[in-house]
Amino acid sequence: MLNLNRRLKELEENGNIIKLGLVGAGQMGKGMVSQVMLMKGMVPAIVVDINVENAIESYTLAGVSRDDIVVTDLLSEANAAMEKGKFVASSNAEIPPAANIIDVVVDATGVPDVGARIALDAIMNKKHVVMLNVETDIVIGAYLKKLADNAGVIYTGSAGDEPGAVMELYDFADAMGMDIVAIGKGKNNPIVAGCNPDTVLQQAIKEGVSPKMLTAFKDGTKTMVEMTAMANATGYLPDVRGGHAPSAVVSELPKLFQLKENGGILNNTKIVDYVNGVAPGVFVIVTTDLPQIHHEMQYLSMGPGPNYVLFRPYHLTSLETPLSAARAVIYNEGTIVPLPGKPVAETITMAKTDLSAGAMLDGIGGFTVYGSFDTYENAKNENAVPLGLITKKTKLLNPKKVGEVITYADIELDKTTLIYKLRNLQETLIG
Repeated sequence: MLNLNRRLKELEENGNIIKLGLVGAGQMGKGMVSQVMLMKGMVPAIVVDINVENAIESYTLAGVSRDDIVVTDLLSEANAAMEKGKFVASSNAEIPPAANIIDVVVDATGVPDVGARIALDAIMNKKHVVMLNVETDIVIGAYLKKLADNAGVIYTGSAGDEPGAVMELYDFADAMGMDIVAIGKGKNNPIVAGCNPDTVLQQAIKEGVSPKMLTAFKDGTKTMVEMTAMANATGYLPDVRGGHAPSAVVSELPKLFQLKENGGILNNTKIVDYVNGVAPGVFVIVTTDLPQIHHEMQYLSMGPGPNYVLFRPYHLTSLETPLSAARAVIYNEGTIVPLPGKPVAETITMAKTDLSAGAMLDGIGGFTVYGSFDTYENAKNENAVPLGLITKKTKLLNPKKVGEVITYADIELDKTTLIYKLRNLQETLIG
């Protein structure tokens, strides 16, 4: 993203401001709006949330006068307001993809089926789309990327989210011709098996976040989703289901991520994993066959080798997302996108507790299921259900013990959702 600041400044000076439409004004959405207000060359023209007060607050927190905010659920009124330079707050997620002057749509909802609709509508209206909704991307990202390519627009994951932050390091190392052994992220707290929105409620209130979102972090699902996105963008695979998840400090990573016969933990190289103890950072483990490069890396205090760690000690989540929006509009390129062809990894559905036949499941961040990370081929062979397809209308047909994989044969799936229909198309057209 070199020179992006200069290009944004040029847009500002020439009056060619990027108009951003945001869907989802929770904690991350509010932070994003405030960040965009500080940037040159871009404005958050419309913010949508199911609770319109959240959308309004996202503007007022960023210093926008209430007199400059137009609240409407009508496309015609939203278009007219934005054309007059007003900011629009709405509860209608159909407006940003259809609005006249919007250049790029950002989905920050975190709801798989909602993300499917927002992304599809944006692409069909020939608008770039940035997914801060990895939960949708890991289910149908390959298909959405193909649709966007055909429409001549950019479909991309977000800078600042851990997959995007990893991808920046990966691209850097890959461009230099380094041999990349492993990629991954840190986790700042141990997995709490079986946690649910009730057990995390007090912590969620204290931290000002959704109990459902906090559950998805604490039960490990969010980490599995993020690693799936990393895998599908690089071709790197889980070494074991769910990852090795070692505990370590940064300086220990090069020795840790070696093959077992060399004293490490790996069965294979070119893998994705996570480490307890290095959050909020992301990492790439590299090596080389050339002695002169080893000499230089050691001279540069990168460690004794033969492996070295490239470590980014932060990721700024939604505060960085506008950079992906700018990159899509200005350079016509994405931050992190699925590779062509079928996915290589899947976040599969696991029973969070003992479940009886007839139970209704509830999806990500809920009481009944959580996600684990495995190869796409393993998931196919086990007939495992992608977690993003599970909704509150999913009925369990067979009893399941805690930790067991939930398969298509075990459930009566809600087939009316858009994400289910697009997943079927993806498997038919891509594999």
